[in-house]
Amino acid sequence: MGRTTPPRPVDMAALFPEIGPYARTATRLHPRPGAPTAGTSSVGGPLLWPVAEPWPVCREAHPRSYGIRPADVRRRREILAAAWLRPRPAAGGLAYAGDEEAELDAMAEGPHPPPLPDDAPVPLMALAQLFVRDVPALAEFAPGDTDLLQVLWCPFDEHRSIPCAPALRLVWRRAAQVTEVLAGRQPEPEVVEDEGYVPEPCVLHPEQVTDFPWHEYLPDALAARIRIWEEGPAQELPGAPSYRADLSLAPGWKAGGWDNWSVTDLQRQYCDCGRELRLLLTIDSSEWGGASWWPCEDPSPTDPDLPPVPLVGEPTEIAVGRYGAYRVFVCPADASHPHRADVQ
Repeated sequence: MGRTTPPRPVDMAALFPEIGPYARTATRLHPRPGAPTAGTSSVGGPLLWPVAEPWPVCREAHPRSYGIRPADVRRRREILAAAWLRPRPAAGGLAYAGDEEAELDAMAEGPHPPPLPDDAPVPLMALAQLFVRDVPALAEFAPGDTDLLQVLWCPFDEHRSIPCAPALRLVWRRAAQVTEVLAGRQPEPEVVEDEGYVPEPCVLHPEQVTDFPWHEYLPDALAARIRIWEEGPAQELPGAPSYRADLSLAPGWKAGGWDNWSVTDLQRQYCDCGRELRLLLTIDSSEWGGASWWPCEDPSPTDPDLPPVPLVGEPTEIAVGRYGAYRVFVCPADASHPHRADVQ
């Protein structure tokens, strides 16, 4: 089943015609729990990885043996999902079965043997793969005749390129050239720093939407007119839409579009070649961005009859920063130039 974003409550291009040239097409990925394969676009699924190509590793110096095992992360999620769906005990709390509660207690973060030196190679974790056929917003970035983007990361902080989040690797390839695929369990680290760095397998339901810029990208006069409109009498009514929350930036995982700067002021990103970087991918901690963005086909997260698990607005279980969004920027002239990433 596809996903459809409701029409915007106000047509910004009709209200402010001068904003029209700033519109960008983004692809909302709409990840939802499923069983992706190596031949499909996904988050947390197997990659279409050539059997003869070495799996990438991280060699940057940072601690590698302290955290939680990915297997424990997945088991913990399984236990909690089952417990949420059972009738609650009279004393409150979740309804665990058998030794589940003791099993959870044994999964605390900590050191895990064998201790690894800080420069030992760590296999990167497969995060996502996106076929251009499914995600048209990637077409303007794909170098050469590539038609597949694979995203991996090292699930530890303290990297040179991004000190408080995982370091990410982008791999562009031509899918038809992968004739023999790496089968079985793909490599991953024995330990991750945080359970929010382990993705749940999700299939995608890509949808093309229109993004308008964060207000600091707009000319001052236009941004001021929008602000005056937002502060006008019509906007004082309950539920009135705002530019920032309802009319500009689509929330959740998306390819292309515009970037949000709600934590810091706008910090324009530039390539070493001098070109201003463009947003390639947003890896969001939540699909939820307000009622106006919730897909028509999904039950509302505020539905009192909806069980809390699986988490409606957090299907990938990825959590970065303070429950923020990890953004990846690339050079519009050549996506093979070094990318940059940050968290907002």
